[in-house]
Amino acid sequence: MIKVNVGTNVERKEILIDESKTIRSVLKEQNIDYTRGTITLDGATLLAGDFDKTFADFKIKESCFLLKVAKADNG
Repeated sequence: MIKVNVGTNVERKEILIDESKTIRSVLKEQNIDYTRGTITLDGATLLAGDFDKTFADFKIKESCFLLKVAKADNG
């Protein structure tokens, strides 16, 4: 099991998941809209093709941060 700190820049929680889960499935289960803003895994920005990869694909074995950073308007 992997300990994932998941959430946004405003709210986070710690969950336990199996390493075979995909990034997309965890975001959906936590009701995080991954279509807006930037999603990072341990500080690295994820690309569109990364969402269907598993945590094992990223070689995450113990813990990580999966966060959404909202885009800010500069207007």
